[in-house]
Amino acid sequence: MALTKDFRPVRKVFTNRAGGVSASPYESFNLGDHVGDDPAAVAANRQRLAHVLELPEDRLVWMEQIHSPNVTVVDGPCDQPVEATDALVTTQRQLALVVLTADCVPLLLSDDEAGVVAAVHAGRMGARNGIVRKTVEKMVELGARPAKIHALMGAAASGKNYEVPEAMANDVEARLPGSKVRTTKGTWGLDIRAGLIRQLLSLGVQAIDSDPRCTIDDESFFSYRREGTTGRQAGIVWLP
Repeated sequence: MALTKDFRPVRKVFTNRAGGVSASPYESFNLGDHVGDDPAAVAANRQRLAHVLELPEDRLVWMEQIHSPNVTVVDGPCDQPVEATDALVTTQRQLALVVLTADCVPLLLSDDEAGVVAAVHAGRMGARNGIVRKTVEKMVELGARPAKIHALMGAAASGKNYEVPEAMANDVEARLPGSKVRTTKGTWGLDIRAGLIRQLLSLGVQAIDSDPRCTIDDESFFSYRREGTTGRQAGIVWLP
């Protein structure tokens, strides 16, 4: 399990697929409990994640991600994944918000001064329908200021490999400008991270970091488009 951390008053972590106990095709650090993996293996992987993060396991909050524009504010531990949402926001300390992906963009947001953090599942449909804009707006309602928000994007499907029909590319481009591209094959594609960076800048968020790695290319990450049946890596953000 490889972890990257942003050592600020806010903690941001991304995992890859190494260091867990799941068997193929979920090998090995699969954190998704909805993809057909052995529940005992997923539970062991989640316990290991909490241990590495030095957090109680019940302080990790998960989502029932449905590719929606729904944003949910949480103020305490949840026994079950938060239903029908693709973004979590909190002002509570020691409450770790988790987003799971296998090609979609995992986005972690924070305003250190205001003490507001968010985890966002920005897939094609969610990004198209404004999940990131709605999350920033909810953070602002809770006291964040766009100019003080830091955005960190994890590995995701890149524009050079994310092939889609032209009509789909046009549809997303109309709602998320800057996302329509040509792939390395010369076909139409989508670069969701590029579109989200442009959108974040338009919202006043200027501190943006983005992992350029492509999950479709890089076999150290789970990729639904590459493998079909596969696991999920995680992005986690919390106020320590």
